[in-house]
Amino acid sequence: MSRTYHLTTLGCAKNQVDSDKLEGMLAAAGYQAATTAAEADVVMVNTCAFIEDARRESVETILDVQDVRRPGARTIVLGCMAQRFGVDVAAALPEVDAVLGLDRYSELVPTMDRLTGWSPVEIRRRRPVMDILHQVDRPLPTTPYAYVKVAEGCDKPCTFCAIPLIRGSQRSRRPMEIRQEVERLVAGGVSEIVLVAQDLAAFGRDLDAAPRRPSITDLLESLSEVEDLRTMRLLYLYPREISSELITMIASNSKVASYFDLSLQHATQRLLRAMKRPGGGERYRELIGQIRSAAPEAALRSSFIVGFPGERDEDVEELAEFLDDVTLDWAGFFPYSAEQGTPAADLSGRIDPQEVGDRLRYLQGIQEEITAAANLERVGERLDVLVDQVEDGVPVGRSYRQAPEIDGMITLDRGVPGQWVTAEVTGAFGADIDARVVVS
Repeated sequence: MSRTYHLTTLGCAKNQVDSDKLEGMLAAAGYQAATTAAEADVVMVNTCAFIEDARRESVETILDVQDVRRPGARTIVLGCMAQRFGVDVAAALPEVDAVLGLDRYSELVPTMDRLTGWSPVEIRRRRPVMDILHQVDRPLPTTPYAYVKVAEGCDKPCTFCAIPLIRGSQRSRRPMEIRQEVERLVAGGVSEIVLVAQDLAAFGRDLDAAPRRPSITDLLESLSEVEDLRTMRLLYLYPREISSELITMIASNSKVASYFDLSLQHATQRLLRAMKRPGGGERYRELIGQIRSAAPEAALRSSFIVGFPGERDEDVEELAEFLDDVTLDWAGFFPYSAEQGTPAADLSGRIDPQEVGDRLRYLQGIQEEITAAANLERVGERLDVLVDQVEDGVPVGRSYRQAPEIDGMITLDRGVPGQWVTAEVTGAFGADIDARVVVS
């Protein structure tokens, strides 16, 4: 009788890549995926611990799968929360059978094999080592796009961020290893590759290679040679790492989507310094101007922290003015979360949560108007669109301007998943667009 598992994944695309690799490992070991947690012999949750809300969702999800699992089934907690708070998770949730952090993924299959009598053990405190996942052939995705993680960890000293505490310092993968993974995905029907890392533009800086270390532009050039790959998209670009060479590559390479995901975080230089982030509003305006000069049709996205300790009303207004000036296509706003072990957690000047909520809604309202206006300007244009899925009989897709799962979508009058079509924009409604297929 086959052994079954069900894996729930929370958090970012990088976590999803980990889950895909873990599923490949389990398949090779003879395990089969169950449709629901209630049908599985082992239920697993790949958790997120980036901010407090993510940890709360992780705990709620663990409790949910505990409630629905069948008698005799076992539970494993994986991922970032298991890595950083594994001992606490084991103590708070004694009904969980195993807690495996990022540096223990090699133990997953043996743990599942001997779950009877297994007790949670203390997470080993060491630099996470996840090279084992890089060697695993993941199952082909059900979507026509796939995330590919090119590096793990981060060396940046941002005072608000716990990622280095969870995932360690930056470790870039070997370019040939990445290319082989991309080739396999494309051969399996994937036409859009989304490259992700905590600090994507710094790819290769930690590698020793002759005659020189590979860079992100070297990687893009190599991946561009993969036959039948239609497009690549880059997510999570740290502003100081965005070189003129990278801008030129994105602007000129037909296989790289003209899409810049800029990790700006704020526009006030005083707050950015407290975050240990380089730059400020004027420097960011210059960078965005440089991008638009090289790639006038580029789509720009960023994310911003609201309510960082010491943030004043005038800082919020400065950010609002910045948004009006640079007219980003997309932006996300997140309340500051004081993360244990980060320098910012000890800062004074905490902002009242209700005030943070008011500021969030104010800034989101400004950005929503900017995004809606930008989409209205697209009416009448023709865009190449990748059909991602069909929802309630309606094809839904994206152009180069929309990243999967985080930006708006394009509703089409016809098309099938995985198909590329040329469509004329007929209407825009906030973040979303309607379009009519003219060439398929």
